[in-house]
Parts: sequence; structure tokens; C-alpha cells
Amino acid sequence: MVSKRLSREAGHKRKFLAIVDESPECERAVAYAARRAKATNGAVILLYVIEPGDFQHWLGVEQIMREEALKSAHAALDALASKVRETIGIEPELIVREGQKIEQIHGLIEEDQDIAILVLGASNAKEGPGPLVSSVAGKGAAFPIPVTVIPYGLTDEEIESLA
Repeated sequence: MVSKRLSREAGHKRKFLAIVDESPECERAVAYAARRAKATNGAVILLYVIEPGDFQHWLGVEQIMREEALKSAHAALDALASKVRETIGIEPELIVREGQKIEQIHGLIEEDQDIAILVLGASNAKEGPGPLVSSVAGKGAAFPIPVTVIPYGLTDEEIESLA
């Protein structure tokens, strides 16, 4: 069931959701999402999803890995948030979630009815656009909002002109 988007209602802002990970292309997605948000008087959300590990039977190891993953997630979000503040002049909303990436993205979109656009970065590798873009394009990953895919090779100037 698709919930009604509230981003055009009074008192709401259209939000652009960018997924943050360790890939270089995520920076391109964040740059576009932040510029579009500023250009349209909207907001930007940066989401980092920590996927579950395979260490359930090693509780001590799992806890250490989880803590390291949280630190890494917050460091990645903080670095990109600083860049957005300095270059674009807006304050991004930062979210860390744990679970399967596609499920967490769907969940956040359903919870926050102001999210209007999902922005992803595509790799320029010959193997394909990257695992996230590939999974979004695959079966069962349909989203109730438009998805914008930003090519890795776009310069800041090109992103600025498109946003």
C-alpha cells in the first residue's frame, strides 16, 4: 500500500533521501540531493544502513563489530554533513539504521511522508552501476517515490546545473 506523500502540504518540506555508504558514488548522490533540496526550499536526509553481520554465534565479536560499524557510519555521515553545510549551506538530517538496506530504505520512506525523492549514486565501473542501484532496479525493490540516479562521473558544476 502506498501512503500519501505530505511534502506538498502546508507545514511540510519536500525531502530528498540520499543513501550514504563507503562507495565513492554516494558523494555524488549527496551533492545532488543537497543542491536540489536547497534549490526547491526542501530538506535532505542522509541515511546510512548498517547491514547485519555473520557473527551471531560470537557475541563479543559481534558487539565489537557493531560498535565499529556505528562509529564508521557516524563518521561517514558527519563528514558528508560537514561538506553539505560548507558548500550548500543547509543542515542535513542524519539517520543510522540497522538491517537489510532495501528494507530500511522502504521503512524510512513509509515513516517519513515528507520524503519525495530517493537519490542514488551510480558507479562508473564496467561491472555495473553498483550493488545498491542494481538492487533497486531489481525485482521487488519498487519504491513509492521517484528514484533519481546520479552518474559518478558528473562534476560539481554539472550537478549544480542539473539541480
